[in-house]
Amino acid sequence: MDISVEANGADLQQSIDKLVGGGGGTLLLRAGRHVSGPIRLGSGITLSIAEGATLEFVPDYGLYAANSVSVIAEGSDRAYIVAQDAHDVAVVGKGKIAAAGCAFSTGFDATVGTYTPSERRPRVLVLEDCRNVRLEGFAIEDSPMWTIHLVRCHDVIIKDTKVLNNRQLPNTDGIVIDSCTDVAVSHVAISTADDGICLKTSRSEKGIGRCERIEVSNCTIESNSCALKIGTESFGDIRDVRFMRSKVRDSNRGLGIFSRDGGIIENVVFSDIELDCHETPDGFWGSGEPLTITQLDRRPELPAGVVRNVSVENISGRCHGPLNLFAERSGGITGIVLCNVQLTMQEGAPGTAKQYDLRPTKADLSPPMAMEGRGNAWLRGADGKIIGLVDYPGGMPGLFAHGVADLALERVKIERPMPLPAGWDDRVIWIE
Repeated sequence: MDISVEANGADLQQSIDKLVGGGGGTLLLRAGRHVSGPIRLGSGITLSIAEGATLEFVPDYGLYAANSVSVIAEGSDRAYIVAQDAHDVAVVGKGKIAAAGCAFSTGFDATVGTYTPSERRPRVLVLEDCRNVRLEGFAIEDSPMWTIHLVRCHDVIIKDTKVLNNRQLPNTDGIVIDSCTDVAVSHVAISTADDGICLKTSRSEKGIGRCERIEVSNCTIESNSCALKIGTESFGDIRDVRFMRSKVRDSNRGLGIFSRDGGIIENVVFSDIELDCHETPDGFWGSGEPLTITQLDRRPELPAGVVRNVSVENISGRCHGPLNLFAERSGGITGIVLCNVQLTMQEGAPGTAKQYDLRPTKADLSPPMAMEGRGNAWLRGADGKIIGLVDYPGGMPGLFAHGVADLALERVKIERPMPLPAGWDDRVIWIE
């Protein structure tokens, strides 16, 4: 059964429920404006957004209470579109979803260069415990919070989609792949203030899962946080991951792995990636780094898991910051190979790349009430400095490694300006 809907011509959820009752089918949104409240998809349902169609959601957090989800993030426990415990679910088409992110801000904070988000914001699309999922062709614009969040899903294809968010609204990650297996992401374009494509293993009322066999290829990412990322939520193991043949443009951090919560992160490949990484204000995590791998504890009861067997190969581009590898405990990062890495370092205007960034830290979990800042983003200590930012021991190098075991560098070339700018170390590579 298929149902076709003219612009604002029907109750969308009523049409979906009819399709579910008939064993599945396609709901086609024809060209025009479709204003909706919560949407819940089921097994065998395809939501098709035709070219010229806009699915526009009412920006009222309370309206989406029935679309609650198991993973609570940044105070968000609901989404505009939800599917749970379903199979053969798809969202397709050449239309777009207008997500009204601008309605979920309380103003602009010029001190850190971001909008201040509202206390409660919905995600756009959350799929939990689903299998045989296809997301293809459509665009999402102006997400209030995480844009696409997959939780404990299996056999997923994401292809030819776009995420175009406000570059100054925090926590608007493009695609979050959380405790999923067998996911293929290709030919996706993302522009956002937060992480572009992020793999993680969150903890929820349903326990802790694993993230395995994930492939990301032929994508273009613009991010004011980390373009292609693993972590920071890492309660379960994350392994067998490949990021390939992609471009990171006009971004803060390029490639990142962040172990904090006990899970092992292993067998990861970053290959054939072009980078353009620039400094950002210190309210953003990191600053102009082409690669960051950090492993440090933030929970007293749960030591951070080891990061091992990571290959970074055929990487080229420009950056304001160095390659950063930091393990709090010796050997917490091991088996790292950098092969054919060709980078040009340039001086950035803010100068924020001259410190390495260990956020998120223990302080982010329970910030003191009187401390200036925003939890899980930035906190300013009594000395006026951002907590988690640390001076390089001898000035900024081209590559900094601390506590890393079995590090192999093959054909790594980092060009830097001469004479060196103030605050730069004359040693290109610093290993301690």
